[in-house]
Amino acid sequence: MKTIKVELGDRSYNILIGSNLLNRAADLLCETLSTEKCIIITNPTVDNLYGNKLKKLLSKSGLTVDLLTVPEGEEYKSLDTAGRLYKELTDCFSERGTPILAIGGGVIGDLSGFVAATYMRGVPFIQAPTTLLAQVDSSIGGKVGVDHGNLKNKIGAFYQPKLVISDTETLKTLPQKEFANGMAEVIKSAVIRDRSFFNFIRENLPAIMKQDSGIIEEMVFRTASIKASVVMQDEKDTGLRNILNFGHTIGHAVESVSDFGISHGQAVAIGMLTEAKISLKMGTLEKNELTEIEDMLSSCGLPTRLPELDRDSILQAIQHDKKVTNGKIRFALPGNIGDVYITDEVEPAIIREALEE
Repeated sequence: MKTIKVELGDRSYNILIGSNLLNRAADLLCETLSTEKCIIITNPTVDNLYGNKLKKLLSKSGLTVDLLTVPEGEEYKSLDTAGRLYKELTDCFSERGTPILAIGGGVIGDLSGFVAATYMRGVPFIQAPTTLLAQVDSSIGGKVGVDHGNLKNKIGAFYQPKLVISDTETLKTLPQKEFANGMAEVIKSAVIRDRSFFNFIRENLPAIMKQDSGIIEEMVFRTASIKASVVMQDEKDTGLRNILNFGHTIGHAVESVSDFGISHGQAVAIGMLTEAKISLKMGTLEKNELTEIEDMLSSCGLPTRLPELDRDSILQAIQHDKKVTNGKIRFALPGNIGDVYITDEVEPAIIREALEE
């Protein structure tokens, strides 16, 4: 097991990464919190795979456990679903000290975290991410929220978990497409922060795609470490943390315009390549490095071309991005692999050109 300590004063917590950690969840929870009750929130698929088993393990340890399920899909990451969960928590006699344990992917983590942040003005929250994307990205850093219409994560908060339990064995049950979604965030982390990690991914890609346990654990650890280090320096996303948005400014717009028909990982892959093209057009990225990024995305089964979506609608959606300030769109663009810079000086014509290539 590998441990990452996220040092944030009284909001500090550990990220635990390793095989079969869910079997130790009861001990890990009780070592972190003093509680006699726990609420599990998950979706039906994860419930069948792990939820009921986890409930039995926690119950066997002496905890009173209630398990709540949320239908699958981004459309259920909403205020309506949060409202239903508030009622169910009340019906379960959940108290201010009763932890919510989210087990699942990014939708479950974001939604459960938002509910934890707002129910009774905040209850303890534990993440048990079961997708690659959630283990390397969405479970780390305290961003929780729900969508508003087609606007992703428009309503939310910063609310740190008490513990993150990343059991890498759960990744073996993922469909290949879902695993590839997570690889988009892995590649993003390497591009923004660590050229040697980018090379590690490329050299070990066959083992990664075959899910070699040792390589996967190292990859999750290195990716999560990158995000944790950024979060520790800029918890509330006022400066450095903006670099984590590489690929997301355009990616979120693509998700919205597709009515979430394009998955987050696919949209981020499209966003990364499009934003890398913007950097190329601005003279800050070399063509060979753009090609390296494109080749790696393609090798992971991720899209490298924008589908037939209306470009004007994408441009309009970008204007609603949370990072827009005084009407200017803020981008995190690669200067080279391993380093990005923040700019709001990208001309709309360059954005359109990159989208239309």
